[in-house]
Amino acid sequence: MSVAVVHGAVTDIAELMHELGRKAVEAAHTLALASTKEKNAALTAGAASLRVQKAAILAANERDAAAARAQGMSLALLDRLTLDDARIEAMARALDDIIALPDPVGVVAAEWQRPNGLKIERVVVPLGVIGMIYESRPNVTADAGALCLKSGNAVILRGGSESLHSSRAIHACLVTGLNAAALPAECVQLVPTTDRAAVGYMLSGMTEYLDVLVPRGGKSLIERVQAEARVPVIGHLEGNCHVYVHQAAELPMARAIVLNAKLRRTGVCGAAETLLVDRAAAATHLAPIVLDLLEAGCEVRGDALVQEVDGRVRAASEEDWYREFLDAIIAVRVVDGIDAAIAHIRQYGSAHTESIVTQNSAAAERFLREVDSAIVLHNASTQFADGGEFGMGAEIGISTTRFHARGPVGVAQLTSYKYVVRGAGQVRP
Repeated sequence: MSVAVVHGAVTDIAELMHELGRKAVEAAHTLALASTKEKNAALTAGAASLRVQKAAILAANERDAAAARAQGMSLALLDRLTLDDARIEAMARALDDIIALPDPVGVVAAEWQRPNGLKIERVVVPLGVIGMIYESRPNVTADAGALCLKSGNAVILRGGSESLHSSRAIHACLVTGLNAAALPAECVQLVPTTDRAAVGYMLSGMTEYLDVLVPRGGKSLIERVQAEARVPVIGHLEGNCHVYVHQAAELPMARAIVLNAKLRRTGVCGAAETLLVDRAAAATHLAPIVLDLLEAGCEVRGDALVQEVDGRVRAASEEDWYREFLDAIIAVRVVDGIDAAIAHIRQYGSAHTESIVTQNSAAAERFLREVDSAIVLHNASTQFADGGEFGMGAEIGISTTRFHARGPVGVAQLTSYKYVVRGAGQVRP
């Protein structure tokens, strides 16, 4: 029997998880019928609570960060974990933005009438109960809870053990919002234990409760979820994102985009991991961009031509072209034109986010059309791969799957639909 310590008490994991599941199903039924006004009231009160409880959230986060530092967590992962005044305000603003979004639930997406008089509507409905498994980032607690609430879905959140205190403090603010709106607190539940058996139950032991799983974290977590999950999964395995500097790129723009794409935040899934420079622009563009990266403290791993730029450039291995570094490391290759750039991305990429820098509109349109990734950009940083930056308020993750939802998964992507058919006594001959 697997047991866990939950707030000081020993609890059977199976019993705990099934209880969370039962409560989530009950809450989902209530939430699916809740009005936009009720859901927005919960979000408004939740955002206010985040701001009021800022000191408590920061204190909880420092407990997590101190433990992470003591255990030698990498700087990139520590950056994901750490909160400050600005990041807490960003969480609250994300809730404000979600409030302003249209409520998708109940929208008639299409309607038509058959020759026999039947009137048919395709109506947007919530998915039901969502299981969210994530690592490090405590802000996901707020984003996922708020997005699921607005889209009418109950959610069970299982954050990483390294962010447990932070997630608890943030979750308490969401519960305050739900209570203020007289909605069930169980609409947003946080798994209260760090026992890893809880993840196993979410993956394969809660099929009667969970309708979909959304993982957000490192490669090992995503691989486990995709291998073991017994319910549909929305997510991505890796964010091996590329910036391609085309021969018609403006050098100042290319330098700014590459630096931002790689180094603004190295630990996010939209950070650029590979830079491709057109051979036709290498003489003018390669050295300045590589030196920018090196001087900014980024390790550069490159092919033979890139290594000639500076002695600090290390030789790139074949594995480096596949890697999501999530650190101040980038792989750089010179390619023979747009055909080679697209071929490289197709072979090594993870179908997450890719950007082309060019003033040639025909080349840009070809890149945007032929690169089959969830997000493709022209003359913009890959760090814009974020639901908030897309006007979605926030996102529960970036999906690289090719069904249901793709790209940033926001309120509208957390819904399905049903068909409503109205007749006047018709029977089928």
